[in-house]
Amino acid sequence: MSATAIVLAGVISYALNALALRGSVGSAPLDVPNERSLHTRPVPRIGGVGVVAGLSTSLLASDGFGLVVGLALALALVSLVDDWRPVPAPVRLTVHLTVAAVFCLSAGEAGPVVRVVLIVAVGWMTNLYNFMDGSDGLAGGMAAIGFGAYATAAYVAGDAGLATVCACIVASSLAFLRFNFHPARIFMGDVGSIPLGFLAAALGVLGVQRGAWPWWFAAVVFAPFVVDASLTLLRRALRGERFWQAHRSHYYQRLVLMGWGHRRTALAEYALMMVTGAVALLALTLSPVGQVGAIGALGIGYAILVVLVDRRWAAASPSQNA
Repeated sequence: MSATAIVLAGVISYALNALALRGSVGSAPLDVPNERSLHTRPVPRIGGVGVVAGLSTSLLASDGFGLVVGLALALALVSLVDDWRPVPAPVRLTVHLTVAAVFCLSAGEAGPVVRVVLIVAVGWMTNLYNFMDGSDGLAGGMAAIGFGAYATAAYVAGDAGLATVCACIVASSLAFLRFNFHPARIFMGDVGSIPLGFLAAALGVLGVQRGAWPWWFAAVVFAPFVVDASLTLLRRALRGERFWQAHRSHYYQRLVLMGWGHRRTALAEYALMMVTGAVALLALTLSPVGQVGAIGALGIGYAILVVLVDRRWAAASPSQNA
């Protein structure tokens, strides 16, 4: 791995976020609270610019990642426009799926069915990361932990290039977290969450193709995001709700509303992400049967947590369930 690129990623992310808070980069878009928000005052939502600029330093030390980082930058540009002036949802979705298609069509040999599945999966991960960026410190901390697990697995597998890219994301995310942990002074915005979601999926696919990890690894590492967003939106869709609209029914949002607050919720989610990342890394050392057992045990534990939160939420006051 390139220590220089990793340190530079953190420095750039920190510097740009500090400048943004001082107003040195102009008037930033604000996230104004509404009835579905968890924050109570307007907060700048441009922190993702520093995160994306920081992780781009990985190109200085890693060959073969120009396309994936370039596509992430393209998503960041469109998302930055959306942060300033909302882009219609169909246009955003078209851009996300187009980027996913460009990546998947260039990512090695695969049959048409597999390619379609990959495009949908990458497009979904791109969006769900944005869905989960709604509480102080959550998305930044989870990015540091998740991509940290990626970097560890890639390093152990001897893939220095992939490890460097992932470690640069960790460094830029941690630098952003300095300003985003509760009480948050700046939000990531779509300009950061959309590219990070794409990279979580795209680097997960590249890791499989480069022999760094098996196909299940990325899904297990990012399970806290995948399960929360997927299960919540599926339930909303089954109830006939407009699941694509902003809401406060994700599991992390429920924890905040039930009195855990931003700080405790973030720390609990970090712990959960560390567990899923550790299980994923441990499973890499096991036989196929051992991998099934480890992932199965994790799934059972996760199901228990889901049931516990559901019961607590059902017992909460009507105002919390609104």
